[in-house]
Amino acid sequence: MLKGDKVGLRARHEDDIPVLLTELYDDVVNSSRAESGPWRPISPGSKDPRLVVDDKEQGHVPFSVVELDGGSLIGTATLWGIDNHNRSAHIGLGLLPSARGKGYGTDVVAVLCHYGFVVRGLRRLQIETLSDNAAMLRSAERNGFVREGVLRSSAWVMGEFLDEVLLGLLVQDWKPGPGPRG
Repeated sequence: MLKGDKVGLRARHEDDIPVLLTELYDDVVNSSRAESGPWRPISPGSKDPRLVVDDKEQGHVPFSVVELDGGSLIGTATLWGIDNHNRSAHIGLGLLPSARGKGYGTDVVAVLCHYGFVVRGLRRLQIETLSDNAAMLRSAERNGFVREGVLRSSAWVMGEFLDEVLLGLLVQDWKPGPGPRG
């Protein structure tokens, strides 16, 4: 398990799937805002890649996020679009409603940076998020990500086009936090 100050990133467990399905992916608005496509229901037992991990997929590394204090499942985190030639990847996360607003997002981003830069040897990490996602923007910027641009009206979400913000972090600009990471 990779550890931050408040959270741990670990492999997906079978008993995580019903919780993630019910509390994260069945939420039409949240799912529509977080995914790059329209919400659609996920059937129980589905092999949907957001839930079920394909260990052969090398360009996508999903984690379950747990509280270090107690081990409760609080969300998902992903390093995706891994490009080993250009040594870059994207990061994303989704926290259960009960875990939001507690500083977990900032810690998840920090642990994903450690994984990307130290464990994977990447040079650049990137985040794309909706321009009104203040929590993700704050979590990214607290970890040193820089706003590199705005993709105007690039995301169709619940009946309207929204802007997305593109943020990047280079390994030489990264400042690891004081807590344990691996």
